Amino acid sequence: MSSQPPRVRSGRSGRESTSDGTGTDASKTAPEPNASASDQPSDKSVPKVRPVVAVTGAAAGLGHRVASLLAANDQVKRLIAIDERRGEIPGAQWRIMDVRDPALAGRLEGVDVVVHLALDMSLDSEARARGARNVRGTQTVLTAAAAARVPRVVLCTSAMVYGALPDNAVPLAEDAPLRATADASLVGDLLEIEELAERTPRAHPHVKVTVVRPATLVGGPEADSVMTRHFEAPRLLVVSGGQPRWQFCHLDDLASALEFAALGRVEGVVTVGSEGWLEQEEIEELSGMRRMELPASLALGTAERLHRLGITPAPAGDLAYTMHGWVVSSERLRAAGWRPAWTNEAAFAVLLEDVDGRHALVARRLGRKDATTLGAAGATVALVGTAAIVRKVRRRRRGF
Repeated sequence: MSSQPPRVRSGRSGRESTSDGTGTDASKTAPEPNASASDQPSDKSVPKVRPVVAVTGAAAGLGHRVASLLAANDQVKRLIAIDERRGEIPGAQWRIMDVRDPALAGRLEGVDVVVHLALDMSLDSEARARGARNVRGTQTVLTAAAAARVPRVVLCTSAMVYGALPDNAVPLAEDAPLRATADASLVGDLLEIEELAERTPRAHPHVKVTVVRPATLVGGPEADSVMTRHFEAPRLLVVSGGQPRWQFCHLDDLASALEFAALGRVEGVVTVGSEGWLEQEEIEELSGMRRMELPASLALGTAERLHRLGITPAPAGDLAYTMHGWVVSSERLRAAGWRPAWTNEAAFAVLLEDVDGRHALVARRLGRKDATTLGAAGATVALVGTAAIVRKVRRRRRGF
């Protein structure tokens, strides 16, 4: 654990103070250049022998970001890039294959670390196919790594696995219990991956597993999620009785945290996010968006009906993440010398730029015609009036 004093939030500027009265200014609106693992001070946990690192999902998205960092890092002996297609990473050695193929074990010979990022995180994927890819793929990677005598595997899930509950500690400790609902959602997939990560070292003591859990991601198309689509609505949905606290994690910061994990600077469970958090009032002030406040029973009941009918991709339970805080500390990363390059304010500004021109309601993307109608009618009317949508869908299914 970190020997640093605990950090407490102190005001709208984003400035963080410690218990000894010192402070660090997080109020900048533009990030400093992100410090990679090779720029950080030396640490006893850094291996003396340069590792051979394999990254799955390396052709695009987060996998490409991380693989590119590692390929350029002189602390890495060789970078093995694994994906179903070849990408552009100078110096990488490619292995073209599906990570669910049991033959993966033969392609990991001589590898010291596997960073598994070949996950389907899309809200719009069919739930059963997405779950099969995510869970079976992770299981195959862990089994193949054990068979190939790979010493370490790094997985990436989400801080959403802690669940969003009114009694959550602020911030959550890395070893806090996982209280998210194990359903057919993406969070359900991640909980199964977490279980695999916990079981693997017991079944294969020679394999260490590091799990990285980021806060709400921003900074690219791969960051699309229930949380980012919340800001594609014409108004911000606020559920009565909730006390949301917003924390973001830029993809650049997540990539550098995964680089740390790949080099062995952190082990076990690791959380990652910007310093502190933003309150709902700050989110509204920074975004300029008006709120739409609804009773919990109405908001959750409507969201559940829409999801059950297949109109929206997210189950009603995902609304909890906009109602209650699930802020993380990044304590183990900080103890290892890592620091985020992005403040919450700067990351949120990036999110607002990314969602500009997009329209969604309860995480369902809308076409231009729907969005125009929604904007004219107002979000409250649209959400409360979903009974008409429900009746229309039911009549269509009955053949009327």
